[in-house]
Amino acid sequence: MRTSEMRDFTQGSIAKHLLAFAWPMLLGNLLQSLYNTVDSIWVGRFIGHEALGAVSVSFPIIFSLVALLMGLTMATTTLVAQHRGAGDMAAVRNTIANSLKLLAGLGVVMSLIGFFLRIKILRLINTPEPIFVHAASYLGIFLLGLTGMFLYNVGSAILRGLGDSRTPLKYLAIATGINIVLDPLLIFGIGPLPRMGVAGAALATVIAQAISSFLVLRHLMRTTGILTFAQPVLSLDMQVTRLTFRIGLPAGIQQFLASLGMLTMTSIINRFGSTVVAAFGAAARLDQFATMPAMSVGMATSALVGQNLGAGKDERVREIVKHSAALTAAITGAASLLALAVPRLLFSIFTDNPGVLAEGTRYLRIVAWSYVPFALMFVITGVLRGAGDTVPTMVITVAGLWLVRVPLATYLSAMPALGSNGIWIANALSPTFGAVASYAYYRTGRWKTKVVARRGRPVADMETAGDEVFVSGAQNAGVAAARDPAAEQVTVRLPDSPTR
Repeated sequence: MRTSEMRDFTQGSIAKHLLAFAWPMLLGNLLQSLYNTVDSIWVGRFIGHEALGAVSVSFPIIFSLVALLMGLTMATTTLVAQHRGAGDMAAVRNTIANSLKLLAGLGVVMSLIGFFLRIKILRLINTPEPIFVHAASYLGIFLLGLTGMFLYNVGSAILRGLGDSRTPLKYLAIATGINIVLDPLLIFGIGPLPRMGVAGAALATVIAQAISSFLVLRHLMRTTGILTFAQPVLSLDMQVTRLTFRIGLPAGIQQFLASLGMLTMTSIINRFGSTVVAAFGAAARLDQFATMPAMSVGMATSALVGQNLGAGKDERVREIVKHSAALTAAITGAASLLALAVPRLLFSIFTDNPGVLAEGTRYLRIVAWSYVPFALMFVITGVLRGAGDTVPTMVITVAGLWLVRVPLATYLSAMPALGSNGIWIANALSPTFGAVASYAYYRTGRWKTKVVARRGRPVADMETAGDEVFVSGAQNAGVAAARDPAAEQVTVRLPDSPTR
């Protein structure tokens, strides 16, 4: 197996590891956002603000449908990172093969469900009539291509767990270039291609995502040598599957309930008409770019924390948090200042409609203040995910949406003096709640008890019973390990019903 791109985070400078690992993911996330942002720019500038609204209203629906599966990709990163930190490469290979088969199957199912229910969902969230047909067209094509998106994401999650964030970036850059080229060709019907309008933007994205998934999977099979299918292709290792769901399901439920909250917010926004919908859609793209460094650092934090906890180096986690928080606050703070200084200029990228520009300017002047708290919350979430403790994050995120954002948006937007500004105020307040609650839980240290795989201490420090070696300490209760003298490591074996 070639390991030149795979980093060992358990040794060396944390700051250097964090920067070296995070920047390719940041560029990758920027490129990923370009998929949808390029779609928004093309349809908003050249088709009209109704088409921009159609693309905008589609993304909360897409996110709702894919939320559960995205939680499972997060679990894959955690398991791969911890098993690699523990030195158990057999478990790494088994986890990788199982995750790919699991996510591919679920992706196909979710794609079909979303396609056949899209009209009912659009009606349910009060989609304005001027954008309804465009939205149904865009959604239909995008949803049929979901499997490619999932395969790319799980492949990238595997590589991040292994310590490689550059390879996904390389293939994503290729796919983004393809999307940029295909967008005008399919939207406007250049040459022999038919004029597809908004549907063409969706098809360009689907084709690009399929190419990126092919490239990353080919890399896993040919270059790393780490992708093997020990079981038959259509069978799953149920023990690994249960563990993936145990870690990933809370994150998936968190994402799903968060997406339902965003759908509810979209329904509230839709009541104000297509101009406000279009402004919110463009604002969401700008929010993505502003908070993307935080998301990238949060994912890097998960990988660093996972490997160090797997290696039994808990003392390095606090330093990881300090470096991650400082880095993400500095970058996101600069983005916040930019959004506050020139909001109208930023919105003019998407549209020249005066109403959309005015609404978007008001949005950024309110919401940009919340970018830094949101960024710090991502760092703590990254620590908890790296430890495999995803339930508290789920609870905090759901509470922030359903107990803070949705009720406040409903109440404040009904006030004549505020109108749509009430929604933007609610959007700004909920991340602050999430940041405070996440930090409070992090300080308890309970997340350390959720580590799945941990390299063993010397035999003298362990309680032994026959051929079994049990890792000492309450934080590892229920995790049995059989020592491999040749490898000088502990290979972690999970009991059927671990005690936590």
